[in-house]
Amino acid sequence: MKPVDGIDNEIKSSALGLIGNTPIVALDRLHPGPGRILAKCEFMNPGASIKCRSSLYMIQRAIESGELKPGQPVVEVTSGNQGCGLAVVCAVLGHHLTVTMSKGNSVQRCIHMEALGAKCIRVPQAEGTYGNVTVNDVKAAEEVGLKIVEETSAYYVNQFNNDANSQSHYCTTGPELWRQTGQHVDAFVATVGTAGTFTGVSKYLKEKNPNIKTYVVEPVGAEAIKGEPITKPLHLLQGSGYGCVPNLFHFEYMDETLSVTDEEVIEYKKLIGEKEGLYVGYTSAANVAAAVKLLQSGKLAEDAWVVTVLYDTGLKYTPVPQELTS
Repeated sequence: MKPVDGIDNEIKSSALGLIGNTPIVALDRLHPGPGRILAKCEFMNPGASIKCRSSLYMIQRAIESGELKPGQPVVEVTSGNQGCGLAVVCAVLGHHLTVTMSKGNSVQRCIHMEALGAKCIRVPQAEGTYGNVTVNDVKAAEEVGLKIVEETSAYYVNQFNNDANSQSHYCTTGPELWRQTGQHVDAFVATVGTAGTFTGVSKYLKEKNPNIKTYVVEPVGAEAIKGEPITKPLHLLQGSGYGCVPNLFHFEYMDETLSVTDEEVIEYKKLIGEKEGLYVGYTSAANVAAAVKLLQSGKLAEDAWVVTVLYDTGLKYTPVPQELTS
């Protein structure tokens, strides 16, 4: 069929073409100053989170290396967003996906993955509660996932130890931020789960300008990267703040840490919706709360631009229990 001038370039061949190149938005209504907060809208990816980027990159690299064969099943351990991203990629590329996920993670994520043809096995929690997932809960889900890999000879994505995870953000998210801001970035702020986003973006930005300050955001009481004892492993930041230093994390790409409470996260999740018209998840709210704290701290210039990430949509979460909002 003869291509139609000016149209074919606008038509994506699959959902994979919708991954990345997300817009960046100024949160000037929520934070009129000092400085400015610029947020990358990663909830606009087809799997509704930033994990679509690493999902595509990790699967592509596995195919290129021969580790993932045509039609071979795929297995991953997830808090939900990586599973949703992998479900998008595997649906398009023809790989059956099985994920194991703690029952503490919101059930909406399981519904999302299974709607895309994946199988989601929800694993009983080792110590957490619904909405509050600890590193031991993740280990319980990992144990089930590894058993499936052994039994089925599936390809194991292994996001927590897969260098292609952080590389995806070095190659896509970082360059996009640099371009979209006109190379004007004073600081980068982000929570850490696998550390893929923080490591990849921070490495890229510091190579462009070593004076850019990078800050890890951690939940109060689970500040392992800061070096504090873990006193509150249960918090609202699903997929983040596991109370350990992730294997993909590199201290040389971090300047400082910032801490946020559950109450601050709830407050900013509400403010982002009411002031900016954006319904986002708890880690996104944590990023914004930390960015505001940083700009109000006086550590940066009055006109500094702080870049952060809105990781996913608020539709992936069950409402917060009433006792945390009263």
